[in-house]
Amino acid sequence: MYVEPKIAIIGGGSWATALAKILLNNVESINWYLRSSENIEQFKRYRHNPNYLRGVEFDIDQIVFFNDINQIIEESDVLVLTIPSAFLHDSLKDLTADISNKFIVSAIKGIVPETNQIIATYLKESYKVPYDRIGVIAGPCHAEEVALERLSYLTIACPDIKRARDFASRLECPYIRSHVSDDIFGTEYASVLKNIIAIASGIVHGLRYGDNFQAVLVANAIQEIKRFVDKVHPITRDIKSSAYLGDLLVTAYSQFSRNRTFGAMIGKGYTTRTAQIEMHMVAEGYYATKSIHEINEVFKVKMPICEAVYNILYENVPPSIEIKELTGKLR
Repeated sequence: MYVEPKIAIIGGGSWATALAKILLNNVESINWYLRSSENIEQFKRYRHNPNYLRGVEFDIDQIVFFNDINQIIEESDVLVLTIPSAFLHDSLKDLTADISNKFIVSAIKGIVPETNQIIATYLKESYKVPYDRIGVIAGPCHAEEVALERLSYLTIACPDIKRARDFASRLECPYIRSHVSDDIFGTEYASVLKNIIAIASGIVHGLRYGDNFQAVLVANAIQEIKRFVDKVHPITRDIKSSAYLGDLLVTAYSQFSRNRTFGAMIGKGYTTRTAQIEMHMVAEGYYATKSIHEINEVFKVKMPICEAVYNILYENVPPSIEIKELTGKLR
């Protein structure tokens, strides 16, 4: 007899909240890991996440909360990781439960800075999770628009297409369309790179460059992303699809993009530290910029936009000087 797999959300941010909302359209209940027992109590009392997307109300009877990561893993079949990549290594340091036989879906768009690995590779190397048991959620989909139930498209990438389709079916609802792919490496790296590009987009906006230059920047950016993913994982892929180009566009232009917001603050003269403090949210692209710079020391792909962001964030080159230099490298 078929038994519905138990799905667990690992993490408590806005994207975790949006995915919980989506999944509860199709499953009777979910498990949800929140590190803070106080947040769990507030969630139960007020029926919404006390810190993110407060307008999304939940039926608490559909959620089993945990603040013990090993316990929730033992009681779940599918683990949806939503912890920011910069904190993933520390968040899993107390992990003793075996996750190698679970299906793990990464909703994280970043690189683990301690190892300079995308999430799929980190899970494979550190926790022996086979690649065909790892899925990646990609595509243009801001949590804030999910909260408003605005139509969005998601791609689930996994080498095991059957597993990808099975999970994708659990995301389908009136405001979510889902597709599948086998390109976990390309979709992950593209998701990482578009966050760096979004910082660049925000910087040029903060410097008061106009829409014309923004369009040139993004047109060059998709070529930069293609060069990198084709070098790192050379397979046939359509870089113009929503999982790649679509995700880049929404992150580079949207008012909801935290990476673009972070970049705009840098362009206006904020220090990286001040911008991070005032945002109250994690801009994944900040950490990814350093990791991609170090990874590309091996692959040596031409990446002028990513290098410009690295020079601004980590070499303290003034944004106005670095972006003026960049304008001569774009076509």
